[in-house]
Amino acid sequence: MENKIKVSIIVPVYKVEKYLHRSMDSLVNQTLDSVEIICINDGSPDNCLSILKEYQEKYPDKNIIIIDKQNEGVWKGRFDGIAKARGEYIGFTDSDDYIALDYAEKLYNAAKKTNADISICGFDRMDVDTGHVYSTEMTQFEGKEIDMDKNPEDILSINTALWNKLYKAEVLKNMKNLENPPRVFDDMMFLLLAYLNTKKMTFIKDSLYYYMVRQDSIMSTIKKEQVEATQNAMLKIKEIYEHDENGKKLLPVIDCMAFLHFGISLMFRISADKTSNFKEELRKNKEYLNKNFATWRNSKYLKISYCISHKSNTKVAIMRKIYKCGLFRLFISVYNFMINKLKIDIKW
Repeated sequence: MENKIKVSIIVPVYKVEKYLHRSMDSLVNQTLDSVEIICINDGSPDNCLSILKEYQEKYPDKNIIIIDKQNEGVWKGRFDGIAKARGEYIGFTDSDDYIALDYAEKLYNAAKKTNADISICGFDRMDVDTGHVYSTEMTQFEGKEIDMDKNPEDILSINTALWNKLYKAEVLKNMKNLENPPRVFDDMMFLLLAYLNTKKMTFIKDSLYYYMVRQDSIMSTIKKEQVEATQNAMLKIKEIYEHDENGKKLLPVIDCMAFLHFGISLMFRISADKTSNFKEELRKNKEYLNKNFATWRNSKYLKISYCISHKSNTKVAIMRKIYKCGLFRLFISVYNFMINKLKIDIKW
């Protein structure tokens, strides 16, 4: 009788042959039994497919599944993996990163112990060339649980990457999809769709995921057409929430999330484009937020006093003050200096 798959780990793969062996080594040596590894070769033009087949042949007992397909982007690849997954829980890794050998075991055990829909661990941000650890994040919530009926605003303190989390399979298999998914903030929007099916989340203190920072990707720009596509996708997310009974209760949190990512992160990316008129883009950004996510301006979840008393994301509350007072351009200058010169990246 075939052992029940406990965890399926989905790995989108594209042009990462330099890092793929390290990533696959960490996956095939997981301490949890009955792990399934679903590799999505997204039309990669290098030797990634050969490397994946090499591991499939070398480890026939490791449940390595390869989906070889034309390039359609990471969003579609993840949904292809979800459809194929047989695990009780599903996780994601990026193929240029790697994970601790007890990653699946600790996240799975935490989820089972608390009957959580999502379990979350810490992660290290590391220089891909030197191994230097820039920061260790998401380790401060040991033992914390989020009840989406009681304290949904706590999701504002969760990093929006998909890879330091395990999800109950039914959360993802029953998740709504986007007809036109964005290429920017896709992880955040994927999570927002997953949250609609989520009742409970739990955290562990361990840092189990190793996120590789490449020097050429510390500062990333965004094209004008990507801005519009990303804004439209976020509007579609809000529309989905407005037509969902659980989602309606979360709309004030969605407005805060919009400020966090469009008011702060998006404007930071736009600032990296020296050809853009930052003042004009900032004006249009405020107009977009005020028109579509208006409660961000006065949300209690973004008040400094509330964030301090509830031990939530105080940094975002401070940023709202800066943004509303017209000091955002000054902040961007300081922030760029911290990232480019001091190699300090504040995550929101």
